[in-house]
Amino acid sequence: MQVTVETTQGLERKMRVVVPSERVEDQVSEKIKQTAQKARINGFRPGKVPMREVKRRFGEGIRQEVSSELIQSSYGEALQKEEISPAGMPQIDDVKIEEGQDLEFTAIFEVFPEIDISGFDGISVERLASEIKDSDVDEMIDTLRSQRMRYHETDRASQNEDKLNLDFEGFVDSEAFEGGKAEGADIILGSGSMIPGFEDGLVGLKAGDEKDLEVTFPEQYQAENLAGKDAVFKIKINTVSEPALPELDDEFFDSFGVEEGGGLDAFRSELVSNMERELDSAIKAKVKDQVMDGLLESHEFEVPQALIDQEVNRMRQEAVQQFGGGAQMDPNLLPAEMFSEQAQKRVKLGLLVAAIVEKNDIQPDAEKVRETIDTMASQYEEPEQVRNFYYSNEQQLSQIQNMVLEEQVVEFVLEGAGVTEKRVDYQEAVSREAPAEVAEEGAEAASEESDD
Repeated sequence: MQVTVETTQGLERKMRVVVPSERVEDQVSEKIKQTAQKARINGFRPGKVPMREVKRRFGEGIRQEVSSELIQSSYGEALQKEEISPAGMPQIDDVKIEEGQDLEFTAIFEVFPEIDISGFDGISVERLASEIKDSDVDEMIDTLRSQRMRYHETDRASQNEDKLNLDFEGFVDSEAFEGGKAEGADIILGSGSMIPGFEDGLVGLKAGDEKDLEVTFPEQYQAENLAGKDAVFKIKINTVSEPALPELDDEFFDSFGVEEGGGLDAFRSELVSNMERELDSAIKAKVKDQVMDGLLESHEFEVPQALIDQEVNRMRQEAVQQFGGGAQMDPNLLPAEMFSEQAQKRVKLGLLVAAIVEKNDIQPDAEKVRETIDTMASQYEEPEQVRNFYYSNEQQLSQIQNMVLEEQVVEFVLEGAGVTEKRVDYQEAVSREAPAEVAEEGAEAASEESDD
């Protein structure tokens, strides 16, 4: 088999493969013999069909089938022979299939980039340090009580933070419009859930009151036929309910899994434990973000378009699932441009992490894997079942190993990076301005590259 490879541009390679005709004809002849054994042709007994008849009837199809199989197998052999790792599937062009002649084809594909991992001294990381104060716990308790807010009907006039149950119907130019009518709707005054002016116009009303409420739809309103239009809503108030925070009692504590009788001290202790986990996780995530951004800024290399396209398709699928499209929506309807920049960043990070893992022979720490699974299992009622699930499921265990491996890469980079510490309060430490962008399956990428 003859193989020639040329670099066309960047990471793209064009490989011409020539398979000797003898190999092709041997496989065609063998396939014809196999077909003759099974062929059912009128006028001939099974297994007694002449070879020339089998060749006449099925020869062209058999040659196409053999050629397709040979292209697939010889492509893999050629890659191995040339020690090439392709990034993505090839484009097969210029195929020559003629009886008695060599089989020839061209495979066009991209290769993984050669990444020169430089030192990490140019990466600056600010590691946050914080502690949980009693005031932070008090604030968390207030937040949890607000989330469990209860409402009680009242005879007084409504005010902000009250919940109103009302009927309403909207009119534009004295005509009712679609979607402008509701009965028994609940609205929290001051929540901003309605168009500007609507909730303000309900303040001061009592149960049984009726009112014509004049408002103007925003210029950028989602329904174009209503954007910027003046409207009148006919309102009837059914009930006014005032908010009341739940008491800090056993019923409230029990709703958060605190054993009955533990009281406020046990509840605060449980909160502190959860807040400490959140704090630790948030600090690690912010450090990780900075490390990954630093790696991106300090390493320039070309990224295979094939991998970007794969990531775009994966992100399309994720978007459809997230918004509940499921099988009813074709992910390909989402424009690739929506995801291309983010996909390129993910792929580049994945390749960088893979290169660091490979160059420094970093292996998942078994003890850290166990600790991670134990931590996850501790949040369930039957932790032992969760542990068994991960250790008996190779795919799930691999995901945990990749996550731990990525954390080890972050720690490895930090050893050579410039790290400073900044003390902040709890709220600043746990706040997240935007979702973290991390390397997608970096360890898996390393594995796939080495397998190829």
